[in-house]
Amino acid sequence: MNYTLLDFLTLIGSLALFLYGMKLMSEALQKVAGSKLRNVLAAMTSNRVMGVFTGVMITAIIQSSSATTVMIVSFVNAGLLTLVESVGVIMGANIGTTVTAWLISLLGFKVKMSILAYPIIGLGFPLIFAKKTKYQSWGQVLVGFALLFIGLESLKSSVPDIGNNPEILEFLKNFTGMGLGSNLIFLLIGTLLTVIIQSSSATMALTLVMCFNGWISFESAAAMVLGENIGTTITANLAASVANFTAKRAARVHLLFNVIGVIWVLSVFPFFLKGVDSITFYISGKSAFTDTGAVPISLSFFHTIFNILNVLFQIWFVKYLVQAVQKFVPEREDEQEFKLTYIKFGMLSTNELSLLQAKKEIILYAIQTKKLFSRLPIMLDENTEKKFQKQYDKVISGENKSDEMEESIAKYLTKVAEGDLSKASSKRISSMLRIVDEIESIGDSCYNVARAINRARDKKLPFTPDMKNNLKRMFDNVDEALAIMIENLDSHHYDVARKSAKKIETKINDCRDELRKQHVKDIESEKYSYPTGTLYKDIFSESEKMGDYIYDITLSIVDSAE
Repeated sequence: MNYTLLDFLTLIGSLALFLYGMKLMSEALQKVAGSKLRNVLAAMTSNRVMGVFTGVMITAIIQSSSATTVMIVSFVNAGLLTLVESVGVIMGANIGTTVTAWLISLLGFKVKMSILAYPIIGLGFPLIFAKKTKYQSWGQVLVGFALLFIGLESLKSSVPDIGNNPEILEFLKNFTGMGLGSNLIFLLIGTLLTVIIQSSSATMALTLVMCFNGWISFESAAAMVLGENIGTTITANLAASVANFTAKRAARVHLLFNVIGVIWVLSVFPFFLKGVDSITFYISGKSAFTDTGAVPISLSFFHTIFNILNVLFQIWFVKYLVQAVQKFVPEREDEQEFKLTYIKFGMLSTNELSLLQAKKEIILYAIQTKKLFSRLPIMLDENTEKKFQKQYDKVISGENKSDEMEESIAKYLTKVAEGDLSKASSKRISSMLRIVDEIESIGDSCYNVARAINRARDKKLPFTPDMKNNLKRMFDNVDEALAIMIENLDSHHYDVARKSAKKIETKINDCRDELRKQHVKDIESEKYSYPTGTLYKDIFSESEKMGDYIYDITLSIVDSAE
């Protein structure tokens, strides 16, 4: 078996294509994730049993547990599924993959989703050039989905061809007959082979070949199958490497679920194997311990019974699995921005409680927008290209999510407004709708400022030290205004709120006027170029606009209380 540098580069390219497909599909799903799509997925995973059933069905249809878990990871990454909702589907995927094994054993065929990948690209690619953004996003979803499958299939065919060269593994017969030690060795071998080959089905086929040739026993083969269950989780974890922390947690749940399953079955391994062999002997009249011809059906039974029992056992402990992965994968501060925390769609609470939840969500929205704004002075000072780009990407992502937050809160408030409300409550809802609109406008302004800083960098138009100091002074004023705004959102001292907001608004306006006058003088004396000055003026003018939005929010707070 020759494995060249070209083969290795093909493997790397396949992995890159797979990860790009995952990233493209996930990001596009975020754009098209309307309430209908969310509701469909929520219904499919409304409880643990439904989630498991969904996982079984999806995996049985596409015949790849790896593809199922990668899709689930992308749904979690896009915010379409919560971590808890994803766990049941992941559990179901483990049972679903045994359906594939039985189809191969009984019918001798397996559907290749990669065959449909190119027709899917054919459907999706023209949509990318559509005028409507919604159609463009759906086109990206389809192309990303297809690339994911092409990458996954290519990944499997680009690995070292151990499957057609099983004699390489003949030396493994030397590790049999050592009791628990042998079981652990073959468990590790099963894991590594699945990681390398990227297909638990192919590893299963290798296991059967080794049994048929008499190199390993039924017990060692079963240990390899357990290892394959752990190895197959690597695909989802690879996909999660380009995803957010929630998606990483979903992938880790898959790994943890399978590892725990392997641990408990190893503790009763001899008895478990005897039970499986009894079923095989009852059906075929042969024992897998003495007749290699009975090994294929015995391993299929072992794989199926193990996965079903593992789900039945661990489905009651989903809460603890989630808590465990939350400790393994902590929430990063820069990924905490822009997500609904207090508002839960579905049945609404009483009007007063609904408005309290909305108020808490708006305060959180304001805090997250302040964090978004805090990236601007960092961008202004950043010299490293990679770090600058990271901050710029975070601003773009944050502004998109800010739009989604505004839409979600507005929809919730509109739904509350449909109920029987007092005059005061109706007034509060109108005020809240104005507030979320103004907060969203602050997010838009943050994006405009970030884009101006990025343009200055791209066009090699550096700001002078004085310009940077002036902008930082303006940023400090806006940051102070944002802090006062957040304080006022939760305040009941409305006269104090109005005065403090007016004071900082005046300070921002005075700063803008001062910078504008100085800018005219500096342009006339040619202290910097006109294009540089234009971008500089755009930034402090846009910052002053933020001050207006912030002041309007305080006025809306005060108006609702009067």
